[in-house]
Amino acid sequence: MEGAGASSEGLRYAEYARAPTGAGRGQAELDRGLARTMIAVGLGVATVAFAGRYAFHLWKPLEQTITETAKRISTSSLSSYYKGGFEQKMSRREAGLILGVSPSAGKAKIRTAHRKIMILNHPDKG
Repeated sequence: MEGAGASSEGLRYAEYARAPTGAGRGQAELDRGLARTMIAVGLGVATVAFAGRYAFHLWKPLEQTITETAKRISTSSLSSYYKGGFEQKMSRREAGLILGVSPSAGKAKIRTAHRKIMILNHPDKG
């Protein structure tokens, strides 16, 4: 029985080990196909590199324009929170600016605004 099992394994491996007819020609075609693929990949990489270089050259003047425009927009207009120099003792006006309510607001409105800011800035949030 061992001889029969060994001979069937030998046949199985012999099928893969045996070279098909015209193997030299098949290998040459495979090599040419691989060479074409490598050339195509190389040309693709070079194209992407040159396009990236061109884009970076165009980006320099555009970067300056964007930077100048960003400087013109004041950051205080983008934020609804008060970012001012604080006084030594907080006044009612400054407290109203920080909370986002008018200085003459009632206790309920001040409490609601304070609670909203405290919840937004609490360390246990999220």
